[in-house]
Amino acid sequence: MRVALVNPAWSFDHSIYFGCREAHLPLELGYAKALLEQAGHEVLLLDGALDGLSNAEMAERIAAFAADMTVLTTAPTYLFWRCAQPELRVPKEFLAALDGRGGRTVAVGPHGSTTPAPTLSKLGVDLVVRGECEEIVAKLADGLVLDDIPSLAFYRDGDLVVTGGPHAARFTDLPALSWPVEWLQRHPHHHHRYGTAPVGPGPGAEVEASRGCPYNCSFCAKIDFRDQYRRRDTAIILEEIDGLIAAGVRYVYFIDEIFLPRRDLLEALVERPIEFGVQTRIDLWKPEMLDLLGAAGCVSIEAGVESLTEEGRASLDKKCRMSTDDLADRLIHARRSVPFVQANLIAVAGDDADMVKAWREKLLAAGVWANDPVPLYPYPASPDYRRLWGEPDDRAWERAHEHYLAQFDRLSDIQEDEPLPLTELEAACSCR
Repeated sequence: MRVALVNPAWSFDHSIYFGCREAHLPLELGYAKALLEQAGHEVLLLDGALDGLSNAEMAERIAAFAADMTVLTTAPTYLFWRCAQPELRVPKEFLAALDGRGGRTVAVGPHGSTTPAPTLSKLGVDLVVRGECEEIVAKLADGLVLDDIPSLAFYRDGDLVVTGGPHAARFTDLPALSWPVEWLQRHPHHHHRYGTAPVGPGPGAEVEASRGCPYNCSFCAKIDFRDQYRRRDTAIILEEIDGLIAAGVRYVYFIDEIFLPRRDLLEALVERPIEFGVQTRIDLWKPEMLDLLGAAGCVSIEAGVESLTEEGRASLDKKCRMSTDDLADRLIHARRSVPFVQANLIAVAGDDADMVKAWREKLLAAGVWANDPVPLYPYPASPDYRRLWGEPDDRAWERAHEHYLAQFDRLSDIQEDEPLPLTELEAACSCR
């Protein structure tokens, strides 16, 4: 089968999107490509930003390729599935440009994982994959009967058919990825790197060492995808990183929901000319492992603290056993060997503004950055959404969006100043 895999040309005008606007490697499509090619299928992988193509230009390439199936992701990359843009405007634009010339159309991503019916209706695709997508895409290409493939949603004779809940891939043995040299050259961005210059000139890249998280914080949108915690085989991770180093990459960002202490991987990275960034929980790291993390080449830590009171952290289901003072001490210890350390804070009722200000100033004096607490969006895949409204229905994204815009008059500094209602954003699609 001839399969086209597409990461659309993204834009986020008037969106509340929290994620980074720079180009990142589409890991989910990279895995799908590797599995498809192992099975003998012919694959065309396109990324709007990394190929320098518009949605219309990518559609023309797929038409010329004569794809039997076209798979597109509804969020920019696995890195941002947990904080995806709510609107489906850009995927709609791509599909309108494709205009039925890409064979069977399949949408993968957080939207269809949580709310399959409205995703099918809004996009007009033939199928939606629920949950982690690479293994399911490979089954689709093998021509199996749809009812025999798990984690799909589609319409048959006007009725919605769902073949099971969100899929969790085996993941541990997903193959080492390699990327076109041209893509890496267009990836100068070193994600979440601040205040340090690379050892030598070279692009950045994204790598996945683990998937999922063993915790269930109330604000985290992961229930329907990338939920169960799994570690990828260390030898495969190192094979992928070695390939990136050989291609000139000098910095990788581990997209793991939570990068946990892992001695064998860190000790192997000590010997490699690569620097990296992680997102983690500082309370899960002992001082000696933080020292090893820095020695291994870590130059950026994004650590979720969220609230500065034990009551606030408990209300978020953080299951944190450290005091606020202990968290501060551990962050300051990390800063001794890691050049940039950030403590993430969110707006939590009961956290006194003066206390937050004093704590941030204490950390800043020790070289640790703590952000001004910002409100979070109640994503339909988060426990917060389900506490407010129950299980997501066909208006889940619209309901969350309306609630967010009505509740907060100040957004984070990476968001647009004038966000629009979701219905207006999706109606603004420049579809022909």
